[in-house]
Amino acid sequence: MFAARKVNASVVNTRVAFAARTLSDIAVSLDHHSSQSWVESHEENQGPTEKNYRIQTYNKISPKGLAVFPSDSFEIGSGSEIKNSHAILLRSYKLKEEEVGITTRAIARCGAGTNNVPVARMSELGIPVFNTPGANANAVKELVLCGLLLGSRRIVDGVNHMKELGAQGLAKERVEKDKAMFGGREITGKTLGIIGLGHIGASTARDAARLGMKTVGYDPALSIENALKLPRDISIADSMAGVVAQSDYISLNIPYIKGEGGTHGIIGKELLGMLKPDAVILNFARGELVDSEAMKEFLDGGDGRYVTDFPDDLLWDHKNCVVIPHLGASTGEAEDAAAAMAANTIIDYLETGTIKNSVNFPSVSLDSRAPNSIRVTVVNKNEPGVLAKITDVLAKVNLNIIQQVNNSRGAVAYNVIDFDASTAESLDFKGLQEELTMVDGVLSSRFIYGARGTGYARNIDGKYFA
Repeated sequence: MFAARKVNASVVNTRVAFAARTLSDIAVSLDHHSSQSWVESHEENQGPTEKNYRIQTYNKISPKGLAVFPSDSFEIGSGSEIKNSHAILLRSYKLKEEEVGITTRAIARCGAGTNNVPVARMSELGIPVFNTPGANANAVKELVLCGLLLGSRRIVDGVNHMKELGAQGLAKERVEKDKAMFGGREITGKTLGIIGLGHIGASTARDAARLGMKTVGYDPALSIENALKLPRDISIADSMAGVVAQSDYISLNIPYIKGEGGTHGIIGKELLGMLKPDAVILNFARGELVDSEAMKEFLDGGDGRYVTDFPDDLLWDHKNCVVIPHLGASTGEAEDAAAAMAANTIIDYLETGTIKNSVNFPSVSLDSRAPNSIRVTVVNKNEPGVLAKITDVLAKVNLNIIQQVNNSRGAVAYNVIDFDASTAESLDFKGLQEELTMVDGVLSSRFIYGARGTGYARNIDGKYFA
């Protein structure tokens, strides 16, 4: 693990020259990046090969997705196979804080939801958490379309009935006589209401329109990108109530957010009371969005249906409820796409400092760094004056900033800075990075250069880890 400044650890002193395209004439001190404890754990894990980025995986990640990582610069291992990992890749595994090592720079979830990651705590520690929005959109959309048909006709009941007749040897005799028990309706000409017009909602609206359905949607944060994907004739409502009142089918495509003002139980008695008595609710988003007691009351009072891929202890055997396994993203294509997107996100972050598709950090990117420059990234608390202190540290050592970007999200701010080191005869990374990292409010810093996996430091409760 990392060696803390207040912990006794022997230090390996090293002088390293940068490659010609960066800092060919400047000797850079890297001694604090090579504490003995780090070297021993690194060599024990990796052997005599050159240093690579190390990716720790949980769950079974798509091999096609993992193949995105260049094999000559990334090593991948499951769970404890990889020590001192630089990033974590997972699917549904419930990650604990103690499983996030001090060397971990980032976490990527191969999927949209991040309820299985302690996101708030990662923000406090200065670790970005990424997801893969849209990677499983087609798979979920197809299941929503399937749900439209499951909710329109009692197909599941019919399948079970035929199995029972088959076991009795009566299937051929009764197949025509019993079909009236499972009648239904067509979806053409009916109205589909879509609550949430993100990747999945917009795609669902478009394909439902192609099937001859009328569409109405609601999304207070509709992006231009997704708006352009909507069918031309869609009606945009100004509230969820405006959607449910006119819809024969309602598809839920919103995230689950805990706490006051969140979405827990948002489909409750009030909204359900506005539905048509035979309306079909499709929930392939999150089970917690629906108030089960209120849904049971709705289903008991008419011919409405509820189709979902989330288990429900109250509704699982209701005659008007179809509960299937959580199959939304369970296709090979979706798993491949999500893993590949997560891998590319991690590669971009580790190699360039770019942040895209993070659920707790701001989106940040900077042009490729110029020759004879060094890129530094700094994660800090979003507090007044911290950025000024960071730039003061660089100015004190006579470094000229070539380009930089600073952005914030909530309590976290993130900086990417390229500075020109050609004016300095010798750079002491040890002193510079320690001073940067120990600025009040800074959580971590990273010097991005040719030596993969090095150049990372953290400020943990006033102690310097590098």
